[in-house]
Amino acid sequence: MRRLPPLVAVRAFEAGARHLSFTRAADELCVTQTAISHQVRQLETWLGVRLFERAGHALRLTEAGGAYLAEVGEVLDRLAAVTETVRGRHDGPLRITVLPSFASCWLVPRLGRFRESHPDIELKLTSSPDSWAFTEDRFDLAIRSGLGRWPGLKADLIAQEMLGPVCSPAVAAGLPSPCSPSDLLASHLLHDTPRDAWSRWFRHAGLPEAALAAGHAFDDHGHLLQAASEGQGMALGKLFLAERALREGRLVRPVDPILPNDYSYWLVYPRTVAGRPDVGRFRNWLLAEAKATAAALLVQGAAP
Repeated sequence: MRRLPPLVAVRAFEAGARHLSFTRAADELCVTQTAISHQVRQLETWLGVRLFERAGHALRLTEAGGAYLAEVGEVLDRLAAVTETVRGRHDGPLRITVLPSFASCWLVPRLGRFRESHPDIELKLTSSPDSWAFTEDRFDLAIRSGLGRWPGLKADLIAQEMLGPVCSPAVAAGLPSPCSPSDLLASHLLHDTPRDAWSRWFRHAGLPEAALAAGHAFDDHGHLLQAASEGQGMALGKLFLAERALREGRLVRPVDPILPNDYSYWLVYPRTVAGRPDVGRFRNWLLAEAKATAAALLVQGAAP
């Protein structure tokens, strides 16, 4: 007979230890904070050791708690992975939640190539800006923008995002040649949300006191790029998303510099699906396409 601890309590401990927060653990497991605290105390009583200690409002693992987490996390991952295999989840469509702008500007136009190379893999895309609680069995993969920090999850870098001025060829034709960053102050500027991106770009270009005119603002970057391509103004485009429009000549880059963005695009997924063949094949295709896009951007410099 195996002498096993109460498994519900083990799951509560692992979530609390991973987040170092009973509140976030409760949100993840869809229970109350009181329930998490009670289950952790139950496990500590069963083990006969303290797993957590509090320092003010901060929650810290004891030495025993840290050692227990290192092993328990791997055990739960293995249990979840073998459960997925037995359930046969991978026989269904690969379910992906994608940022709307990433889907419309970059991913969807390339899916024909994925189907050609992987005709046996069916995809189900859901476009949403909302975060996904990965404990919910709704999706297999997520494409998100962030800093790469998703505790307990795998995150593969798709591309670092860069920002640069983009506009239609008609708008560019009305600019001085050669164009300088200060020339853009007379343009009708289109804004992303939050609206501080242009201010950061002008500071990066050596114009820290630039006075910016009000202009239309968009909460979806795909809409921003569409407005720019239709001649409605000058956008500070996310160049990774704009690469196709730049390649096709619907957008041009009138001037440098490029501003590195803090956030990047990531493929995020639970470790339990990492070994699935369909996940691996989509991941490899996605990263290869992203590498090709980054290479194309290197030769798409600003107009002289």
